Amino acid sequence: MNTPPKPLFVTGIGTGVGKTYVSANLVETMQADYWKPIQSGDLDASDTMKVRSMVKNKTSVFHPEAYRLTQPFSPHKSAELDGIVIDPKKIILPQTQNRLIVEGAGGLMVPLNDTFFMIDLIKQLQAEVVLVVMNYLGSINHTLLSIAMLQHERLPINSVVFNGIKEAYSEELIKKKHPELKYEYLEWRGN
Repeated sequence: MNTPPKPLFVTGIGTGVGKTYVSANLVETMQADYWKPIQSGDLDASDTMKVRSMVKNKTSVFHPEAYRLTQPFSPHKSAELDGIVIDPKKIILPQTQNRLIVEGAGGLMVPLNDTFFMIDLIKQLQAEVVLVVMNYLGSINHTLLSIAMLQHERLPINSVVFNGIKEAYSEELIKKKHPELKYEYLEWRGN
């Protein structure tokens, strides 16, 4: 039996940068499976539902979340409000021979509990990272800090995706700072 490729973990430089749109694009383009391990709030319009609505191929499988939290806050706060603690050992990759796109919540340092962060989940899942960047005042700093953190933790960066309105000054500076990385561009069409 063939070993499936490493999962691609879609994370962002912050919240609201278009991770769901980028995830849907990857799922559709690669005919990959999709998994959002933790959904905080919006259970009636979850990210899994949004991605499913954007994907047209019949190959992709949408795996259920490990945690479905009722409140729209960081996972550690949402879990506490729901009366639970997120146990990283219960976040197990779905079994699939297909490429798996994993969508995180927020950025790398989003807490899942008091000691375990999104970056720790990426390590646990042994995933390659797709870093989603949206241009806004401060995005250069957030992007370079995210790349530095991933490199410090020796996590493989599959690509950096510039998402949204082009901003040549920001994008070129980031590319000059990290010419070793692969860059892509998508035009965000909303969550």
